[in-house]
Amino acid sequence: MNAVILEHPGGLERLRMVERADPGVPGPGEIRVRLHASSLNFHDYLVASGKLPTEEGRIPMSDGAGFVEEVGEGVLDVSRGDAVVSCFFPRWQDGDPVTGDFSQVPGDGIDGYAREAVVAPASWFTRSPAGWTPEEAATLTTAGLTAWRALVVEGGLKAGDTVLVLGTGGVSIYALQIAKAMGARVIATSSSEEKIEKLFALGADQAIDYRREPRWATEVLRWTEGRGVDHVVEVGGPGTLDQSIRASRVGGRIALIGVLTGIEGPVRTALLMQRQIRLQGLVVGSRRHQSEMVRAMEATGLRPVIDRTFALAEIADAFRYQESGKHVAKICLAF
Repeated sequence: MNAVILEHPGGLERLRMVERADPGVPGPGEIRVRLHASSLNFHDYLVASGKLPTEEGRIPMSDGAGFVEEVGEGVLDVSRGDAVVSCFFPRWQDGDPVTGDFSQVPGDGIDGYAREAVVAPASWFTRSPAGWTPEEAATLTTAGLTAWRALVVEGGLKAGDTVLVLGTGGVSIYALQIAKAMGARVIATSSSEEKIEKLFALGADQAIDYRREPRWATEVLRWTEGRGVDHVVEVGGPGTLDQSIRASRVGGRIALIGVLTGIEGPVRTALLMQRQIRLQGLVVGSRRHQSEMVRAMEATGLRPVIDRTFALAEIADAFRYQESGKHVAKICLAF
């Protein structure tokens, strides 16, 4: 079986294609999945680049999609040939979050999906949306589910709400698509006219070039007639949080799901309190959330945006492309 491993201490030049033993047949409660795709996330990049240290020889990639080849004893809800997609937190099946770290996340604390086949508990996967390619399905595990949980599960998104998304990464584009599919208005930020054109093409109602308008909250308030937005999908962290707070309405919600500008910084606590804004840290979601999202994708007809696809052997080049910041939405691996 072909697989990619990351040699210690990490770095894109330390990603190696190797031959690994076949995982064999599934035991009770398990399935064997022939993997065909993965997608790149910022978390995967941090692991691959060595910024998040992991064990020697770790197989990277938290997202994996493919088809069931064999079913173990006692597995009733999955059949041979079914299209499936992995879960980011395999042991978080339902209810409140059960972990505060990445020790059981594929591609970080345990081996991930940069390989041709895997044998794992059936509960580590959900079905893929009907008709989706493996590449499309692989975008759901991290980016899709993060946006879904931020807006729908925790945010209670409804038609007529206004959503602010930052940038054109995978989570932000998914959030834009989900918001529009559910009848919300979307304001987006980006750093280039070319990307802003793509945001409008995807349905954004307004867009701001944050390089020209570093205090973009002023523009958000102008477009919302001083009210502010109902939801912010905050991917930047300390470098953008102040503007997100200022752009929110009284009683609005900010889902803090990224730290692209750093891991710590000052928070304007008085304004947060005064405006009664709910700020929630959020990391992906549970298996139940993912199953509900899959049904929603089928009901709305929403399909993910894939910027570019690389072969598994080109994984380092895929990460270098991600590093360049030229992409819009998702970058995938196909194998």
